[in-house]
Amino acid sequence: MRHGSLRLRLLLAGAVSILLALALSAAGLVLLFERHVERRIDQELSVHLDQLIAGLDRPGGGALDVARPPGDPRFALPLSGLYWRVEQEGLVLRSRSLWDGDLALPPDDPADGELHRHAAEAPDGARLLALERRISLPERLGGGTARVAVALDRAEIDAAVRAFAFDLVPYLAVLALFLLAAAFAQVSVGLSPLKAVRDGLAAIRSGDRRRLGDAFPDEIRPLAGEFDGLIAAREAQVASARARAGDLAHGLRTPLQVLAGDVERLRTHGESEIAGEIETVATAMRRHVERELVRARIASGRAAADLSVGARPADVARSVVAVVARTPAGSRLDWRIDIPPLASLRIDPDDLAEALGNLAENAARHARSRVAFTLEAEPGAGMAALVLRDDGPGMARERIAELVARGGRLDLVGSGAAGTRAESGRPGPGTGSGAGLGLAIVTDIAEAWGGRLSIGNSDEGEASGLEVRLHLPCAGAG
Repeated sequence: MRHGSLRLRLLLAGAVSILLALALSAAGLVLLFERHVERRIDQELSVHLDQLIAGLDRPGGGALDVARPPGDPRFALPLSGLYWRVEQEGLVLRSRSLWDGDLALPPDDPADGELHRHAAEAPDGARLLALERRISLPERLGGGTARVAVALDRAEIDAAVRAFAFDLVPYLAVLALFLLAAAFAQVSVGLSPLKAVRDGLAAIRSGDRRRLGDAFPDEIRPLAGEFDGLIAAREAQVASARARAGDLAHGLRTPLQVLAGDVERLRTHGESEIAGEIETVATAMRRHVERELVRARIASGRAAADLSVGARPADVARSVVAVVARTPAGSRLDWRIDIPPLASLRIDPDDLAEALGNLAENAARHARSRVAFTLEAEPGAGMAALVLRDDGPGMARERIAELVARGGRLDLVGSGAAGTRAESGRPGPGTGSGAGLGLAIVTDIAEAWGGRLSIGNSDEGEASGLEVRLHLPCAGAG
């Protein structure tokens, strides 16, 4: 199951939270504005109510009347939305704005002078906000009590609230964009330690670092510590496996030496056929032991992870040639080394000697007269190719294509650089010499140091024949 991007999930959660928060804020602000407008309307209506009460009179000693109505002209405009009403013992006085209608006030019995707030209905059905006060009339106004009310159409309040909400939308949109940008920055900053962990692990894989360290925030430091602990445990396991493989390989060497002695005794007694078969098996076992020793050495994790290691291929090639040239096959050849003396490759000198030794032994078996070592730079890749060419019969093109198709895994090829050369009419080095482990060893070494092995036929110069390239990083290349 794919869980998707943590960054995307955090951003989506932040965006949803921001939008919900802004929606609630907008609703709260609109509600607060509505309450504020209502309070202002209450104050305005209270002023009109006081003016209405102050304008009550009995002109000429007659019936109660509003001698001085409130000054707002809307009271004189029919159905204007602003109304007043006075009721005193069956007498009802109304503003001209009510026309021939009346205010539908709810039944109420407020205390004398107490201000009550009502939701009322206008003659045209509009919703009204009404303020009412019951007052005791003085003797000059005939005594008794009167209900005085002033009302305003709520449409004005609703219109003001809508206008405020529309004005608020652009500001909330700008605020939303700002908060989303801030959330993106927060997520990016918050996840940056995880990127540092990823980069650190990549650096460990490439060999630039050996541990993540503890230069992380408190929340990430335990994770980095677990990674470092895992790496340390892995190194300990590899070291233990390396030691066991080495012990096993060294333990097999003594029985193989005994078998070699038995082979010589059998030949002495005329059992040459049996001695040859035993020697073939013993040689194969010896090559397996050698390969396991090489694997035990390069499997420690030191190889590609160690940038401080370097070998000068010119020196290593000379030391290898000095040994191979003393063998019967190598003594008849002209060995040429055309490698800059100060050139350096990122590989352990012993590993490079092991690889070149396998390639040189194979070349010695198949070359006619010459074997040449050269070094060619690979621009832009931080790599160089250590090239070994011989003037032997080469290899069939279909065989090379087959090896390339296998992805360079040459375990089934001969034990040296050339593999089984069908054109030569002679058995390849894999015959009777370790079941083709030489190239497998060279391949293992190259891959352990971040390189690779390639083979092909060459028609360049005097040493035309098979060409083997050992591609390795240059010393100092990251």
